[in-house]
Amino acid sequence: MMAATSPVRQLTASCHCKMVQYTLEIPLSELPLPVHICHCSICRYTHGTLCSFHTNLPENLRPEFRGSSTLNKLTAYRHVHAETERLFCSMCGCHVGDRFLDHAGEGSATASDKWVLATALFSEHGEDLFRIKMHCHTQFLIRGAGLHNFLPQVGDEALTISNSKHDDTQPSSKSQDDSIQPETDDAGNEVLRAECHCGGISFTFPRPTPSVRNDAYMSKFVSPKDSNKWLACLCVCGDCRLESGTLVTAWTFVPRALIEPPMPPLLGPYGKILKTFASSPGVLRGFCGTCGATALFVNNDRTPSLEQQVLDIPVGLLRAPEGILAEEWLTWRTGRLANFDDGKKFAPEFAQSLADGFRNWSTDRYGEILGFELY
Repeated sequence: MMAATSPVRQLTASCHCKMVQYTLEIPLSELPLPVHICHCSICRYTHGTLCSFHTNLPENLRPEFRGSSTLNKLTAYRHVHAETERLFCSMCGCHVGDRFLDHAGEGSATASDKWVLATALFSEHGEDLFRIKMHCHTQFLIRGAGLHNFLPQVGDEALTISNSKHDDTQPSSKSQDDSIQPETDDAGNEVLRAECHCGGISFTFPRPTPSVRNDAYMSKFVSPKDSNKWLACLCVCGDCRLESGTLVTAWTFVPRALIEPPMPPLLGPYGKILKTFASSPGVLRGFCGTCGATALFVNNDRTPSLEQQVLDIPVGLLRAPEGILAEEWLTWRTGRLANFDDGKKFAPEFAQSLADGFRNWSTDRYGEILGFELY
């Protein structure tokens, strides 16, 4: 007599451009899969986000690529002393997940079949399938500032914080934040650097200048609370989710003319490794072709003229000495999440909990909830 087969649930996942598509056959006994939110500098600077959302696959389970989608459609990134290789779509830059490396023996490490997947790519993210359980590696955050401050719980369940050096959810590492220092330009003006993990994309921008503050259009992106700061927001739209591989992205908005080295209107060529992807009509996204970090966003709606063009810059790449939230440079819109309805449709408990937590954080920290129009 044949042994009874354990019932399974098939899950489907894909990146934004659909060049990477796969399925997972998950035994029902393994559901919901636990999700950890990682705040290490490697995740932040390879994704261009404040954190990553990953699940460790059960042993002997791996993604099954569909149709023409294969591992060859992914770019693998390995940094010095890496314990995993990070895989992202070569076309749109979406981070798919990691494979642990086998360092046995001499010579270069080989990829194993132990996978950690980004849960943002799945077509469904209900609590019956994925359960966000904890924040990890918050010890890498300068002054303890990070998205975990906005998300102490999901639904009624408090999230734990795990900072064990040997936590098997993500490899431990020395933080790139350790080397962050204040910077100035040749004239002695303060500038803030945005840089991906591999350093292939690196640029600076200053505080709002008089010409920006006096411009009818560009001044809309200057903080109404402090004219020396830029605006920032959290976005939970599907396009950002499937381009970054995370459930939430953070953006600030800076006129292209202020960026150094100078950046062309259509982003490329810029350096040697910036790649671009048109995620929708009139929208161009830039990402690092080496480490996969989301780097830039250009929208025709924010280009009244080339001189006034405003670019979206991911806060996850900013190297602010005060921490990843860059509060000395940015005023956060805490009253609402950008594209909240889209995010709530995909992951309802997460989106609502983040929106509530963001407002609570703002009230506790600043004594008010900040709501203003961005575009």
